Amino acid sequence: MKNKKPNTIRKILAIRGMGAALSAFVGLIIIYIAFGLINPEVFSGQNILNLLRSMSKYLLIGIAQSYVLITGNIDLSIGTMVGMSSMISATLMSNGVTPIVAISVSLGACLATGVVNGCLVGKFKLPPFIATLGTMFVTRGVAYMVNGNRNTSSISSGIGKEAGDAFQNFFYYGTTFGIYNTFWIALIIFAIFFFILSKTRTGRHIYAIGSNIDAAKLSGVNVVATTTKVYIVSAICSWMVGLILCAQACMGNMEAGNMYEMYGVAAGVIGGVSPLGGTGILLGTFGGAAVWQTLENGLNMIGAQVGIQRLVIGIIVVAAVLLDVVVRSGEFGKKKEKHN
Repeated sequence: MKNKKPNTIRKILAIRGMGAALSAFVGLIIIYIAFGLINPEVFSGQNILNLLRSMSKYLLIGIAQSYVLITGNIDLSIGTMVGMSSMISATLMSNGVTPIVAISVSLGACLATGVVNGCLVGKFKLPPFIATLGTMFVTRGVAYMVNGNRNTSSISSGIGKEAGDAFQNFFYYGTTFGIYNTFWIALIIFAIFFFILSKTRTGRHIYAIGSNIDAAKLSGVNVVATTTKVYIVSAICSWMVGLILCAQACMGNMEAGNMYEMYGVAAGVIGGVSPLGGTGILLGTFGGAAVWQTLENGLNMIGAQVGIQRLVIGIIVVAAVLLDVVVRSGEFGKKKEKHN
């Protein structure tokens, strides 16, 4: 008798959320080729490198929001944590504080926000929309106040040109093996959080909470601790994006990160992460971030107005969420049964 082994492809496709993730990558290829046929410059090596670097920010905030969405919650403070991270780091460095200290202080502020979000939602049962709306205003307020309600001066004016250039090169302008460091940083963070979500007990608990929080409690899942962990992940990713924006501009901007929480939702749901919780994988978020950036890049290169760009991307996000709702409601299955 032949030894029947499970088909590898079927096993991969059977992974929860893999179908949606692969669909995002197929869509990415189609979109990229379509824009390239309209404007061949889309295929240029420099444009690809720029696309990867720009995509990295969306990937990181996509990871942040995806972790939270899978638990059935949301984090509205992501964008303002990005701004807070950028402003704290830039303010300290522009006043002569060494980069490592400035980075550490901004990390501490973001982690504190993540813990507060987790406690408010997990322990005190506040609706995540309300809890993170509150911390959204608080963190944006910190971003405003940290430098006296004004953008910072150049970080090089405080730490010197050599240290300033080193900071900028590490987080944004420098390359390793011909690819911008920004992408490598995002890829490493993606690999770490992909492993945690897909291969650890914490990851299983995250999915359990999003699928059925009551059943998760009965199974012994520490809902408060797990919820706090996902908001900490969100804080870490937001902190890193803040550093990237600070390095890109060589200064702190009080409005940095504006609307990034929504960009994170877009990257997740385009890649198949359900806003209703319990479904989605970070591979899909990677694809969603790539689709988002490719759309933005391609529309810009063919001369589309900003309003058109936002309109197209908004329609795609709504369509992705609508598809998820329809699939979860079982409408496809019902129609199939009627035909049989």
